[in-house]
Amino acid sequence: MKFNKKIPIYTLHMETVLGGVTLAATDNGLAGVWFDEQRHSPDASGWIPAPEHPVLAQAAMQLSAYFEGRRDDFDVALDLSHGTGFQQAVWQALLRIPRGGTTSYGRLGADIGKPAAVRAVGAAVGRNPLSVVVPCHRVVGSDGSLTGYAGGLERKTRLLKLEGAATR
Repeated sequence: MKFNKKIPIYTLHMETVLGGVTLAATDNGLAGVWFDEQRHSPDASGWIPAPEHPVLAQAAMQLSAYFEGRRDDFDVALDLSHGTGFQQAVWQALLRIPRGGTTSYGRLGADIGKPAAVRAVGAAVGRNPLSVVVPCHRVVGSDGSLTGYAGGLERKTRLLKLEGAATR
């Protein structure tokens, strides 16, 4: 994930029950949620620490409530513009997976009109910049088995259990 260096990116780091999380926002909305040591995290040099930024404060509050089991979804404004058109289509499809539900990479590809693009869908899911908020953890193998997660399979398992999803 590459952010345009000409656009100001505001950031906040917070601790959660699943470890540290870095949040990023633009003037358009929440642009990133990455666990510490998550694969595909962007270069944050030049980002502006802004714990008082309204989008970051709202996202931090909603994430805390989610991890405490007091919130089921998120309504913070999102900025998904930092990916390709294909990635953005996959990320939008992820937003339609209900809490407690799962889907496969193949089903996700079919949902965006690209049923043969399973590998490309998997790559886009892996590059999702908004962990938890854009629920890529809800994507499983075609047989229902847990597959990779940029934040680690242990976190994926815990997120799915928190949401009451059936897993294999």
